[in-house]
Amino acid sequence: MSILWAIIAGLIIGLLAKLVIPGRQPIPLWLTILLGIVGGIIGNFLASAFGVADTDGIDWIRHFFQIGAAAVLILLVTPFWSRSRV
Repeated sequence: MSILWAIIAGLIIGLLAKLVIPGRQPIPLWLTILLGIVGGIIGNFLASAFGVADTDGIDWIRHFFQIGAAAVLILLVTPFWSRSRV
């Protein structure tokens, strides 16, 4: 069941990251989900490093770290994906 939650979280984080980035990112949905999952893991690590992994209520700062990490990953991967498809 945790794999299903990782895919759902990766989808949400990846899509939100794509919304933050200006312009179009021509990467497939499966890659968006994968980068969202990796961005979520990196964001959790960063939130723990900064001491904001567990807060009262919704962990907004942790979510910002996750979306930011996924956005950076999408920005790094998109040129390579586009170049390999030309």
